[in-house]
Amino acid sequence: MFIRIVKMNFKESNITLFLENFNENKEKIRNFKGCNLLELYRDKNDSNTFFTYSYWETEVDLEAYRNSELFKVVWKKTKVLFNNKPEAWSVDKVSPLAPKGRTERKENV
Repeated sequence: MFIRIVKMNFKESNITLFLENFNENKEKIRNFKGCNLLELYRDKNDSNTFFTYSYWETEVDLEAYRNSELFKVVWKKTKVLFNNKPEAWSVDKVSPLAPKGRTERKENV
């Protein structure tokens, strides 16, 4: 499993359109084969900047989504709303942490 982070900056006048498009399609993306999580974040210091954070089983699953009709529809509506070119990173989780107040389960070796 790996994580995909996408940073997007929108024209202020386009934020409502972006959020409508995201909310209309988020469950479809979350239910796409291989997607285990999809979240949207908004920057605390720049309200025009958003981040999507998603977990994918494999890079093949992400590529299948990126080549799907769903992605084409979502991206077509999204890309015209940008203020700047989006940035994207694919990352692996290096050191998972248990939620505060809980300890990580240790495997017997």
